[in-house]
Amino acid sequence: MSRRIFRWLVLVLVGLYLLLPLFAMVEFSTRGAGNSRSLEAWKGIGTNSDLVAGILVSVELAVLTVAGMLVLLVPTMTWVHLRVPRVRRLVEFICLLPLTIPAIVLVVGLAPIYAWVNYLLGNSGLTLTFVYIVLTLPFAYRALDGGLRAIDVVTLSEAARGLGASWLNVLLHVIIPNIRAAIISASVVSVALVLGEYTIASLLNFNTLQPVIVLLGKRNAAISVAVSVAALLFAFVLLLVLAQVAPRRRAKAVEGES
Repeated sequence: MSRRIFRWLVLVLVGLYLLLPLFAMVEFSTRGAGNSRSLEAWKGIGTNSDLVAGILVSVELAVLTVAGMLVLLVPTMTWVHLRVPRVRRLVEFICLLPLTIPAIVLVVGLAPIYAWVNYLLGNSGLTLTFVYIVLTLPFAYRALDGGLRAIDVVTLSEAARGLGASWLNVLLHVIIPNIRAAIISASVVSVALVLGEYTIASLLNFNTLQPVIVLLGKRNAAISVAVSVAALLFAFVLLLVLAQVAPRRRAKAVEGES
């Protein structure tokens, strides 16, 4: 067996392993009476008020989480690369720390804090933004760190400063355009994490997308499976857009330099 055939065989097997559960979910969500096919479960996504509310809260959480993560990490990591590279390992350790702490342990520590958060800010699911920013730090840090390591941050910054640019202009017009692909990667991963997070939202009694899907599955399993498939397809489309946009932007940048 040639190496090329072996590679295609492995690719097909992995594809079947990943896609068969998705096909099974689609088949289950489109079952109708008498072995017929029906889209009633998919139509029910827009008519269930609890589900629509959960989707809106999760989308708003995703937007706020991405914005907060970028505002926190991009300036901090840029400053570390420029001024204090010795503390890079410390910053990396702090950002990766949430990976080592189980979600149930986080909830035990966050429960008394959120008693005060709910008292001061109200019982809104959007307050989960603070927790989700922390949860996205390990994944966003890796993406952004790779983008910053791929460019010469020091030379670009010094050149811009030599031309009279302020630090804010350096960040907005020099650093960020050069790490746009890394920012998109960090944003996509953060959105996927927020849309798929269940444990913390459920234990803190917030009705985001995943807790609503679980509750809905006890009453109508077809709709809950349809929503799960839609969420997976949404994440897949985001990744596909990322894969198409990032190389084109890099190609345009190379053409501009030449």
